[in-house]
Amino acid sequence: MVERLREQGVRDEVVLAAMGSIPRHLFVEEALASRAYEDVALPINYGQTISSPWIVGRMSELLRNNGDNLLRKVLEIGTGCGYQTAVLAKIANEVYSIERIGPLLTRTRIRLRELGIRNIYLKHADGMRGLSEAGPFDGIMMTAVIPEIPEILLEQLAMGGRMVFPKGNKQQYLCVIDHTAEGFVETILDEVMFVPILPGIINR
Repeated sequence: MVERLREQGVRDEVVLAAMGSIPRHLFVEEALASRAYEDVALPINYGQTISSPWIVGRMSELLRNNGDNLLRKVLEIGTGCGYQTAVLAKIANEVYSIERIGPLLTRTRIRLRELGIRNIYLKHADGMRGLSEAGPFDGIMMTAVIPEIPEILLEQLAMGGRMVFPKGNKQQYLCVIDHTAEGFVETILDEVMFVPILPGIINR
């Protein structure tokens, strides 16, 4: 998988090492474990998916910005099965991750604990509001598509920080927003396909 990611253009060796050290098959349903290392998104119940390895690698290296963005504290919006969370935990000092679906978060919390990943803080909440009490963040990653980033999330991005997210509706693009001295600078990159972000929380 890692060698294929190199061939597909993921160049950040820190990210590749992180992905190579995490058993991706543990994050998918047992019936799909044989496909865990294919470059495809897979269903994880509750209408959610685990992103393809390329997407995880691409978004992770964009967040690091070739190592220029020192990731002391990262916010992930959309914990899902926790695979991206685990990768972030390898490349950042602290990871705060928000999931709106309670039962999904419960399963993920157990999985990450069993893997011994300790520098993560999981919260059952509405990701659209971020986590202002823990901010500001050097990096923010959103794992569901959104038409526009809410102001409340931009306010939680530290000066010099970077946000990586899919933007759009029917046509979606991977985007980054850099918080510079001149303001917020958005760059549109690869065409992608993600499930839409939804407000509120689900308890069961």
